[in-house]
Amino acid sequence: MGITFNSDVEAADALHQKYKELKQEIGKVIIGQQDVVDAVLMSIFANGHTLLVGVPGLAKTLLVRTIAEVLDLNFSRIQFTPDLMPGDITGSEILNDKREFSFVRGPLFANIVLADEINRTPPKTQAALLEAMQERNVTVNGKLHALDQPFFVLATQNPIEQEGTYPLPEAQLDRFMFNVVLGYPTLAEELQVIKNTTGNYQSTLRKVLHGNDILAFQQLIRKVPIADNVLEYAVKLVVKTRPGTAAAGAGVNDYVSFGAGPRAGQFLVLGAKCHARVIKNYKAEAEGLTIEKIIEGLM
Repeated sequence: MGITFNSDVEAADALHQKYKELKQEIGKVIIGQQDVVDAVLMSIFANGHTLLVGVPGLAKTLLVRTIAEVLDLNFSRIQFTPDLMPGDITGSEILNDKREFSFVRGPLFANIVLADEINRTPPKTQAALLEAMQERNVTVNGKLHALDQPFFVLATQNPIEQEGTYPLPEAQLDRFMFNVVLGYPTLAEELQVIKNTTGNYQSTLRKVLHGNDILAFQQLIRKVPIADNVLEYAVKLVVKTRPGTAAAGAGVNDYVSFGAGPRAGQFLVLGAKCHARVIKNYKAEAEGLTIEKIIEGLM
């Protein structure tokens, strides 16, 4: 059962509070990587997908598992391997004991799907994610099967090993809202990580958000107003990446073959709305800033 909001103002206050609780719970397990956590949560509230790129040992999989644990959602992990077939993730029809074909749902039928080491499976299987990521449904034997909502794909990728890997198709990369590159932790953060993981430290996580709450917050993000000049700026930024157009610069024409599509502009605007509504307010409060103090600083 989700939360019922009487107004958008009440919903905004609830989102702000729930975001603080999410950060607090995730921080029990994930040390540092605050920008990464922000990006993943932004993509969830903006109804997008995220690709996490980093060397082994940076807690990419642990981060996704932790987020899934603090959200009251169905979670599924797919370990991508060279022998994984499309039907292994979408599901397939089998002949049951009544000699009738029935559809057996694959691991894609979950609210949060961890696509672990997504670049280790052939393009045929990678492409099976395309329809699910964009349309929120899968087609098996000509039949359409709707996925549960909300639905997010959080994929991981190791950038340092190229043997036995398959680069993601550009069409699939275009479906990810964020391509987040994870860096190494600071000395203090790594000391805390080693201390927690080599001792008896155990964290107990609690559920913070339900599926219906997330769907409501996604609609709230879309209601955030945006000025026409800001919207125009986002579109112009995307258009400037396209070679052969009047807006493209010399560097783009010389080194870029294909620019960003309209989906990039959509992600820019949704990300900006989510950042303004959630992340910026959270950071301002963490720094002890009130609306009055922010206004005073501008005067």
